[in-house]
Amino acid sequence: MAENNNEVAKVAINDIGTEEDFIKAVDSTIKNFDDGDLVEGTVVKVDHDEVLLDIGYKTEGVIPSRELSIKKDVDPDEVVEVGDTIEALVVTKEDKEGRLILSKKRAQYERAWGDIEKIKEADGVVEGTVIEAVKGGLIVDIGLRGFLPASLVEMRRVRDLSPYIGQKIKAKILELDKNRNNVVLSRRQYLEETQSEVRETFLSQLKKGQIREGVVSSIVNFGAFVDLGGVDGLIHVSELSWKHIDHPSEVVKVGDKVTVEVLDVDLDRERISLSLKATQEDPWQRFARTHVPGQIVKGKVTKIVQFGVFISVEDGIEGLVHISELANRHVENPETVVKPGEEVFVKVIDVDLDRRRISLSLKQANDSVDPASEDFDPALYGMPAEYDEQGNYKYPEGFDPATNEWIAGHEKQREEWEAQYAAAHDLWEQHKEFVAKELENAEASAAEDGQAPKEEKAEEVSNYSSESTSNGTLADSDQLAALRDQLLGK
Repeated sequence: MAENNNEVAKVAINDIGTEEDFIKAVDSTIKNFDDGDLVEGTVVKVDHDEVLLDIGYKTEGVIPSRELSIKKDVDPDEVVEVGDTIEALVVTKEDKEGRLILSKKRAQYERAWGDIEKIKEADGVVEGTVIEAVKGGLIVDIGLRGFLPASLVEMRRVRDLSPYIGQKIKAKILELDKNRNNVVLSRRQYLEETQSEVRETFLSQLKKGQIREGVVSSIVNFGAFVDLGGVDGLIHVSELSWKHIDHPSEVVKVGDKVTVEVLDVDLDRERISLSLKATQEDPWQRFARTHVPGQIVKGKVTKIVQFGVFISVEDGIEGLVHISELANRHVENPETVVKPGEEVFVKVIDVDLDRRRISLSLKQANDSVDPASEDFDPALYGMPAEYDEQGNYKYPEGFDPATNEWIAGHEKQREEWEAQYAAAHDLWEQHKEFVAKELENAEASAAEDGQAPKEEKAEEVSNYSSESTSNGTLADSDQLAALRDQLLGK
């Protein structure tokens, strides 16, 4: 036992040396750096206002949230995660609280300056994400805050910069001044250089009269620009719509897909003129196609002149009721018959498509219907009607005139026919109400104009519809009468 007690096992060996040697050994494990140096470390903690970084120093470094990114007011969790290895710049080795203060954004800034200076010397291109829209342009994150003026964002001036936020873009470096912390970029110069060859090829293939698909890229007071696939063309405001408009935004908005016709290609100035209305049916041609002389249409009084009244019969289309066609009496002043803004029913007398003129008659429209009659002719009120060379009515597809029944499988045709019939019938009912009021007001209107109304025979009034109905209309056939009764549920 005594012998065992005299022998003590060695549990450690001092292979460092003296205490001074030990301190030196510990110091050798700690990194040495100065203020302004770049260091690398691992994120060990993320708080709402700071991040702790282990850089192998005796204490962990602190990166305040404002020093994490060149973006303003960022959430640290959106920038780094625990375990990330990042680079930081030493702001101060020991602040007044004894903390090691670091900056990630300043390290990024220093590293970026060196890279960007090399790119500028090589006349290269930088790529970054748009992080802000400020007065006069955009801020682009290229490792530091690069300023992209609004006039240099696209090939033309862009008024609304907000859609660019979050987008990755490429740009050329125009100005670089580290002392003033100033970096000015130009995306337009980059686009001009990269698209020049593409534009030349595209423009050489583009021909007048071609129909192209495109997307509205921007809207200005004088028109709308359309991206045809990397190259923009202009639709002048006069080519946007057949009707008068005050601003292009009434017709299109940014992002709309449109079909346009190429009006002109100026290769020297690299300009493309487009038309939207050229790909749409002229409303005058449509009116002439869907309305024939003798039909009744509803319109609104837009202007009263000495020689008559202008009536809007469709959006952008006006016809004239000559003063002689206003009433069954001599009219001195048209305002004794109608008022501006009043809705009236008129008969189409003539459509001159070449001169874009429509002659209308209020008098004949009133004479063509008896408010007390149930004699309804849908063709008179715009329902499409086709006749063969012998003047026989061509029944709608899917209807069997032998049985007065619709054939199975033609439900869609039946729905369309019934809808057209119902619309014409509704217009006829409105017209009868209008004429009834007109008859009531006739005496007062004539008295205002200094005349006495002409007496009309009762039999003439009761025979308005039957006498004015010409042969070959939808009101002439007994079978059609049965069809109408069927559609009306009689």
